[in-house]
Amino acid sequence: MQNLENLLGPDIIVEKNILVKMRDGVHLATDVYRPPSDEPIPALVIRQPYSKEGLEFLDFNLKLKKVFAAGYAIVFQDTRGRFASEGVFYPVENEGPDGKDTLDWVAARPWCSGQVGMTGVSYQGMVQWQAAAAQPESLRAIAPTHGPITTYTHRQGAYLLETFTTWAVFQGAVRELDRRQQQGQDVTTQAAALTALTADPRALYKRLPLSEMPELEGVAPYYGDFLKQPADWPGRNQVEIYQKTRVPVLNIGGWYDNFLYHTLANYTGLKQHGGSKLARRQSRLIVGPWAHVNFPGMFRERDYGPQATMDSIDLTGRQLRWFDRWVKGEDNGVDREEKRVLLFVMGADEWREETDWPLPDTEYRPYYLHSGGRANTLQGDGLLSVGLPGDEPSDIYEYDPLNPVPTVGGAILLEEQPGTFRFNTGPLDQRMVEARGDVLCYTSPPLEQALEVTGPVELVLYVSSSALDTDFTGKLVDVYPDGRAEILCDGLLRARYRHSLAEPAMLEPGQVYELHISLEATSNLFQAGHRIRLDISSSNFPRFDRNTNTGGPIFTESAANVKTARNTVYHDRQYPSRLVLPVIERA
Repeated sequence: MQNLENLLGPDIIVEKNILVKMRDGVHLATDVYRPPSDEPIPALVIRQPYSKEGLEFLDFNLKLKKVFAAGYAIVFQDTRGRFASEGVFYPVENEGPDGKDTLDWVAARPWCSGQVGMTGVSYQGMVQWQAAAAQPESLRAIAPTHGPITTYTHRQGAYLLETFTTWAVFQGAVRELDRRQQQGQDVTTQAAALTALTADPRALYKRLPLSEMPELEGVAPYYGDFLKQPADWPGRNQVEIYQKTRVPVLNIGGWYDNFLYHTLANYTGLKQHGGSKLARRQSRLIVGPWAHVNFPGMFRERDYGPQATMDSIDLTGRQLRWFDRWVKGEDNGVDREEKRVLLFVMGADEWREETDWPLPDTEYRPYYLHSGGRANTLQGDGLLSVGLPGDEPSDIYEYDPLNPVPTVGGAILLEEQPGTFRFNTGPLDQRMVEARGDVLCYTSPPLEQALEVTGPVELVLYVSSSALDTDFTGKLVDVYPDGRAEILCDGLLRARYRHSLAEPAMLEPGQVYELHISLEATSNLFQAGHRIRLDISSSNFPRFDRNTNTGGPIFTESAANVKTARNTVYHDRQYPSRLVLPVIERA
């Protein structure tokens, strides 16, 4: 009890394991924490599948004592089919109606003023969007952090292997067995199988076919659906969620968060499609130098300093000011702020306020690829410059799915070793992978003056392949004077989806195609003396699944089916391959 008091503060009223009835009769276990008050107070609701007993995790993002001091109650709930709640868990499926039913229940409590907000990290963020789209009358604002809008398991046609297989195994199956064990069920056989599966994540990722994962049967049945999810899934439901969302949204993300794409897309999507003028005009965006659920701004090879932490910008205070305006209705000026975006500019290592995202004064500057046909490895002759290419030979490499380019840092979820989180995420040195012959490196001369790159990054490539389908990857790298090559952002395009995510089309071997590859986004000041580097290959494993190069359904193919692809990148007058950087030039 002493530990609980230290976390919550004195005199907090605690109501545990209230069974809240959903519209279909299922009861969800819910805890209420509230300061004593003679008057009804507003509530902040957090829903998650990771056990509502994890108050330390909640306090990590939102300092509980500050929340109670500001006059809010906190309602913490196990989602359907998880831990103390009834029902069957399936990611996202019931979060809209369950979220609405829960908020309706909270608003009707005698201690509640009827005004409710939602907050939380990762899955806690996703359930906020689902609830907002269900339009509970009491909901006034949400603040999703590092959270997607739904379980979109693919990017540009490729399966986010490390993120969603990791989640299905460690957060899905393992936690489901924990729940069953707490209920007194015998899970000995399944637990042994999962223990063997999780002992070496590298072996887990390498398993082929991807669809053969018997250890997850019955404990994470959605894993197969993750693999088979249509590549155009976002277009099917994201806009609809924006159109149904009527409340303002405080979007919080990180440059090395594996859900950064969602954070940025949700901010811009709500501005364009939001279901009310309030939602379209009053939403906000914060992006720090953070990885997934990791706010210190400190990584294995890079420390952005004390100014990079969530405490340095008082992230809890910013959320509370947000809720004070929209949940309590206080006239604190939030709605009159012109600077609606707060970004951390890496390289300069400082926070900066902006009016919008992308920045209105962005200059999208092309940097063209050049070489004498030997851009392979960082020791090759690949050059990146603003000058147009002339008559230049192309660059060729072979991509073997059984020997993929390994993921080193960047926006990934977990470290390779089980039980150690975030250690290998973020801005790691890429020279190890740049030494491979199947990686093309194009590097600019040293910069004479600093160059800021803030915004979405795109790669336009002219390519051909010997395969019916293959992948092309891109990676933006900041090269230090001592040679250190620090990853900033990356991306991949599965070539069969080059025209449309809804209508895949195979390649004709040897034919040249124009590809547009999103490398996500960044904000980085390349200091004078640094160089800009672009890495190109056909794999980034296990961040993305491996293309088997056959043109078939990748998730069902075995190691015996894979083929090696001979891939070519063109850069000449006819085919001016280029990296398009969002450059910010200000006095």
